[in-house]
Amino acid sequence: MVSKITSLSSLGRSVLTRRRFVTGLSGAAVTTASAWASPVRAQQNDPDPAVLTSDRFDLAVGALPVNITGRSKRATVVNGSMPGPTLRFREGETVTINVTNHLNEPTSIHWHGLRLPADQDGVPGLTFPGIMPGETFTYRFPIIQSGTYWYHSHSGMQEQTGLSGALILEPQSKEPYQYDRDYVIVLSDWTDEDPITIISNLKQQSDYYNFHQRTLGTFFDDVHRLGFKAAWRDRAMWGRMRMSPTDIMDVTGATYTFLVNGQPPAANWTALFRPGERIRLRVINSAAMSTFDVRIPGLSMTVVAADGNDIEPVVVDEFRIGVAETYDMIVQPQDDGAYTIFAQAQDRSGYARATLAARPGLSAAAPPLDVPALRSMADMGMSMAEMVKNGMDMSAMDMSAMDMSEMDQGHVPARPAENASGVDPGTLKGRTSVDNVAVETSNRLGEAGNGLDGNGRRVLVYNDLKALKPDEDPREPARDIEFHLTGNMERWVWGFDGKKFSEAPPVQIKLGERVRFILINDTMMEHPIHLHGFLFSVENDHAGCLPLKHTINVKPAERVSVVFTADTPGNWAFHCHLLYHMETGMFRTVVVA
Repeated sequence: MVSKITSLSSLGRSVLTRRRFVTGLSGAAVTTASAWASPVRAQQNDPDPAVLTSDRFDLAVGALPVNITGRSKRATVVNGSMPGPTLRFREGETVTINVTNHLNEPTSIHWHGLRLPADQDGVPGLTFPGIMPGETFTYRFPIIQSGTYWYHSHSGMQEQTGLSGALILEPQSKEPYQYDRDYVIVLSDWTDEDPITIISNLKQQSDYYNFHQRTLGTFFDDVHRLGFKAAWRDRAMWGRMRMSPTDIMDVTGATYTFLVNGQPPAANWTALFRPGERIRLRVINSAAMSTFDVRIPGLSMTVVAADGNDIEPVVVDEFRIGVAETYDMIVQPQDDGAYTIFAQAQDRSGYARATLAARPGLSAAAPPLDVPALRSMADMGMSMAEMVKNGMDMSAMDMSAMDMSEMDQGHVPARPAENASGVDPGTLKGRTSVDNVAVETSNRLGEAGNGLDGNGRRVLVYNDLKALKPDEDPREPARDIEFHLTGNMERWVWGFDGKKFSEAPPVQIKLGERVRFILINDTMMEHPIHLHGFLFSVENDHAGCLPLKHTINVKPAERVSVVFTADTPGNWAFHCHLLYHMETGMFRTVVVA
C-alpha cells in the first residue's frame, strides 16, 4: 500500500549574500488576508502542497506574499500554495477543472506533457484567449495516459513567480514496479527580482549573473595544467570569440534560491521511511531556467520512468534533469539513518536539498558542490581545422573530452531535411541574431553532459532510456524537418533558424503524418525543447523500443532527432523551456491540419 507522511522542517538560518547562493529561511511562509482564498495553510506547519484526487477540481490563481530569503515578496499561487496542489487524475476518466483568476492580469494553466484537445492545452493567443481577471475558465479533457507530469502558467512569466504544480496520472493497469511510499519532489528556482528586471539585466550584460568568471588565478591554474603557450592561446581564442567557457547557466545562484516543494535548502524538506521500504520519488523540474544534477549520496537510484513513460529500469548514482523534464525512481534505504536528496545547479552556483529520514529530527549533511566545469571547443561545435586556424595548440588539448575527429550524425538520417524557416543553414552565420554556427555537430545521447562525464559516478544518459513497450507507430517518417537552435549572447536573443517567433511562419504538418524533427544546437547552452500536445520518440540506441518524452535537453553542438505522429489537429506550441529564451524568441507554432 502506498502511504504518505507529512514532511518536517529543520531549524536554522543562513547568511544571505549575492556572491554566495541563497539557502533561504528555515521555513518559507505563505501568509495572506485575501478574501478569495481557501483557508490558507501555514507552510511552516505543513510545508507540503495539498493533494487533490477527483475528476472535478476548483483551482484559484492569486497573488500572496512569501518570504524565502528574509524579504517579503509576492508569489503567484494556486489555492494559496506555492507550488500549487498536486492533482491526481485517473487514466480513463474525463476531468473537469475550473480555474478562477484572482490576479489583476491574465493567467492560464498548461498541462505539460498531456495528450489532449488543442483548445484545452492552455496557451494564450494560440489555443485559447487566456483567463482574464475575475473570470473562470473550465478545462475538460479525457485522461488517456499515466505517469508523472506537471502543470504551469503560460502567461506573463508566472512560472518564475510560482505558478506550477505536480500532476499524477494513475494507471488503469498494474504498474511494472512495486513501492511502499510515493513522494513528489518538485524542483524550482525562486528569485526576489522581477522577471522583467532579469531579462533587462541579461540584455544589458549577458553574463550579469555569472560569478564563475575566469580570473588571473585560474589563468595560472591553466598554465600549470596546459603550459603557458597553450593557456595564453586558449584565453586569447575565447576573447576573440567574445564568449566565456564558464557560460553554463544564464541565471544563477547569484539571484536564485533553489527549492524543493517550495522550501529552500535551509528548511530541509524531509520525507520519512522505514528501513527496507521501496520509495518512489517523482522528480519534476519546474524551474524557470535551472538544470539540476540530482543524487542521493549513499543510495543507488533505479530510474523507472522518464517524462511519465515507463522504461526498462536503469540503476544510476546521478542524473541530470533539464527544465520541464520528469524522472521517477525507486530507492531502498536499508538502515535507520538519513540521506540527503542533493540537486545541484548545473553551474554549481547553488543547490536544492531535501532529506529522507527513518524518523523525525534526523538529517544528513549536504555534500560539497562539485567544481564548476568549463565549456570546451567541442561545445562550440568547432572542427579540428577551425581550432588550428584560430591558433590552438592541439598537442596541449584534452582530446578525450572532445572526440571530434569526425562528424557523428548518430541516428539522424543522411537524406536532405526540410528547413522549417526556409533558411539555408549556410546563411545563418553573420545574422545579427546568431553569434555562432557549429562547424561540426554530433549525436551526444551517450554523454551525460557538461560537468558530469567522467566524474566517477554512474550517471544517466539518454542512450540508457529504453521503452518497456515497442513503438506504437513503426512507420518511417514521411519527411524530416530541421531546426537550428540559435542565439546571440551579446544581444541576448534566441530563436529557431536565426529567427524569433514574430519573424517565423508556422510549421505546417498534415493530420496523421509521421514526422522527424532534427534539432541542431548551434549555441553553447543546453536547450530543453518541448513540443505541446504530443509525445515524441527519441531516436537513441534502442530502435523498436524508443523512449517517449515531451521534452529533450539538447546539448551544445548536438544533432539529435525525435519522431512523432501528428494525430491530433490544432495549433501547438514548440519552444525552448528556458523561460527567458522562450520569451525572447525561441518559440514556434506547429499547425496540424
